Parts: sequence; structure tokens; C-alpha cells
Amino acid sequence: MDCGASAMVTLHRFDVDPNTIDSVFLTHLHGDHFGGLPFFILDAQLVTPRSAPLLVAGPPGVSTRLPGAMEALFPGSSGAKRKFELEVREMEPRVCFPSGSIRVTPFIGLHPSSDNAYSLRFEVGGKVIACSGDTEWTDALAEACNFEKKIPFHLDYRTLMEMSAGLGIGRIVITHMSMDMLEKVGQAECDVADDGKVFEM
Repeated sequence: MDCGASAMVTLHRFDVDPNTIDSVFLTHLHGDHFGGLPFFILDAQLVTPRSAPLLVAGPPGVSTRLPGAMEALFPGSSGAKRKFELEVREMEPRVCFPSGSIRVTPFIGLHPSSDNAYSLRFEVGGKVIACSGDTEWTDALAEACNFEKKIPFHLDYRTLMEMSAGLGIGRIVITHMSMDMLEKVGQAECDVADDGKVFEM
């Protein structure tokens, strides 16, 4: 889910082999959510030689914005010959996107990013995982950027807890936290993400 600018640093920090990742699903096309892809793709091509196909799926615009980002950072890289197939697909809102054993359904979030910003619903192994990306509250999914401070197109913790009560959500994990939220994580009445933290489903 997403591949922000620091994705490769984090993968190396936790000894995750990038070649074990076969799909990247993007919520939207802001740099903190897809800016690590040029580095991920070049690493697969030049550093940890990849042979397995790689799927990148995201909102409309990803098929032009990804090559554009690659060219801005590494001129000539978007058209370079690779030893693996790179498939870039655009997902449509509310249309299920099957990928192997995973089914992904995007829902439009409230977060301007030139093209659609999505919240993603993953179905895998009989479980459902929802990733909000960046958005204000929607009835489908949730995130919490701040504790209670209102910032346009982002969700705060107080609104999340009020709006999600009674919806039957099994577990809420807060991600994408501002300094305001990080300073108050001890007050959160739900799980809080941290680099390398593992959640059992």
C-alpha cells in the first residue's frame, strides 16, 4: 500500500527483500505516497536484479505521472530496458481489481491530488483491510493525521473515533501522523502504526 519517498530506506532498515514485493497499490499521486517508486524500480533493475513481474496499480494518471517522476529524477530511466515486466494499471472507482489472491476495490477519497485520491479496500484470505490514504472522513475508510486539529482533506483522531463508533470495524490502526498526533499517541484508544510494527490478522 503506497510507496513513499522513504520506502527503500525503510525496506533496507528492516531487511525486507524488495523482490518479495510483487504489487504496489497507490492511494494517490502525492510524493509522500508514490515518490519512492522511481527508486524502487531502479533498485529492481540495477541493484537487486529482479526477474519477476511488478504490478503498480493506482488512480487514473499513474501511467503518465510515474514515468514523469522517473524522468524528473533520473532522465532516461522510464524507457530503460528491464529484465522484469513492469505493469502499470489504472484502477476505476468502485470497480474490483483482482490481483492473484487479492481483490482491491478503490473508493474516492476527499483529498485533491490532480487525479482521484483513493481509499483502498483489500480482500485477502477471508479478511478485509481498509487503507484510507489521505482523506477527510468518508463512510468507507479511516485515518488520523492529527489528534483533534482540523486540517482540510485529512482526518483527525477525534472525528475518526466519533464517526467509526458502531460501524463494526474490527481494528483501527492510525497511520500518517503529524507531530500533533505523535505527541498524543498515548491517549489513542486504538492501535497506532510504527515502522516495523507487525499486526496479526
